[in-house]
Amino acid sequence: MLFNSYAFIFLFMPVTAALYFWIGRRSHDLAALWLALASLFFYGYWNPVYLPLLLISVAINFGVGRLIAASAAPRSRRGLLVAGLAFNLILLGYYKYVGFLVEAANAALGTGFPVPEIYLPLGISFFTFTQIAFLVDVCQRKASEYRAVHYLLFVTFFPHLIAGPILHHKEIMPQFARARTYRLSASNLAVGLSIFFIGLAKKAVIADGFSPFVAHVFDAARQGTTPGLIEAWSGALAYTLQLYFDFSGYSDMAIGLARLLGIKMPLNFLSPYKAADIIDFWRRWHMTLSRFLRDYLYIPLGGNRRGKARRYLNLMITMALGGLWHGAGWSFAAWGTLHGLYLVANHAWRAATGWLGIRPRSTLWTRSVARLLTFLAVVVGWVVFRADTLTSASHVLAGMGGAAGTAPRLASTHWNELYLRLGAGLLIVWFAPNTQQIMARYAPSLPIDRALLKARLPGFVLHWRLSVAWAYASAAVACIGILWLGHITEFLYFRF
Repeated sequence: MLFNSYAFIFLFMPVTAALYFWIGRRSHDLAALWLALASLFFYGYWNPVYLPLLLISVAINFGVGRLIAASAAPRSRRGLLVAGLAFNLILLGYYKYVGFLVEAANAALGTGFPVPEIYLPLGISFFTFTQIAFLVDVCQRKASEYRAVHYLLFVTFFPHLIAGPILHHKEIMPQFARARTYRLSASNLAVGLSIFFIGLAKKAVIADGFSPFVAHVFDAARQGTTPGLIEAWSGALAYTLQLYFDFSGYSDMAIGLARLLGIKMPLNFLSPYKAADIIDFWRRWHMTLSRFLRDYLYIPLGGNRRGKARRYLNLMITMALGGLWHGAGWSFAAWGTLHGLYLVANHAWRAATGWLGIRPRSTLWTRSVARLLTFLAVVVGWVVFRADTLTSASHVLAGMGGAAGTAPRLASTHWNELYLRLGAGLLIVWFAPNTQQIMARYAPSLPIDRALLKARLPGFVLHWRLSVAWAYASAAVACIGILWLGHITEFLYFRF
């Protein structure tokens, strides 16, 4: 089931919330059970075939977590943790990477092994990483869960189940232990619905509007056509903004849904195209994934504790694997490796300017240049990320470099409409306040990086508040988003 569907908005969401609060007045445990069952229905609505797989994964991880928590010997805990991690990685590896590995082996060795057709279960990357984090936290005595229903709810909580954010048990489940969580709050309802419908408008009105233009350019590249300079840049920028508003919209909707149920989710998206360098970009884009890769991969590899050379190698390994997490393909691996190189260069630049006593972003002009260069680097990366193959990516990148000239080479389309969309989209991502800033009075989410949330707003920006005027504004945004749902599309991150 999709958040941006009539069935979800007008049936699943109101029924689930109403029964949750009605049951919660009588029993908190039964309300948690109802929410877990509703989340399983939400997941199974897409394809019930993979519902047993999710339940098996939850049951095994819960059992291993219980055993780790009950074990007093550190060596025994580590052994159980390794077993739990192996189960999760094998499960994820089978469904996500077996076909890719067989294809790679055939290409490298000249063999003809049949490539298995394995359909990727929805959300497997997210619920697997969530449970890996849980097992590690239990082993480190940072979390524990002895109630099967609450663990089931933790993993399957529908706002995050399909496309994140990647949750920590210690962030979410203590909130379900509070009595006020089970009481309907007018404030939570208003805040949650307002955020949800802002996200819906981003997805339906803005992100989906770029889709045909993106497909036009990248489909041509897949067929071997190198687009002209303007066409290539238009397609690359269109995808850059499509992915931004799609993921930003989903993140808002997830936070809004959780908030109307009385739960604060961790912030996962915070104006990443305003970043002044790649390090800053990864503090803002898919923030819970960045946190996971840092805490459970980069730091265990040694982080920055073993010298600069090892630090840079750890960055490269972390980002390459982060790229492959997004999908089984050479383009994803190349995208992750490219961002690894970006980060290495960024850290080396910071070290060099610090040693020389230079402040490269001390003026508005230099900060603006830094943001523009960072944005352009990200755009190049998104071309590799979006393309089906590295060859397709090379056609688009060659077009962006002027290899095919400036004359149009693709079939005619509504380019003027795209230019207007690109202009409006860039103004929004660079200069407009984000949802968290607009809703800042009501602290709608759990901040991962509090420093980023302290950015001051321009004086003319109004903060959302519980008032009649803002109620009308939120209702107008909701109507626009709902009326734009003529053609329902999946969120781009669903396929990861």
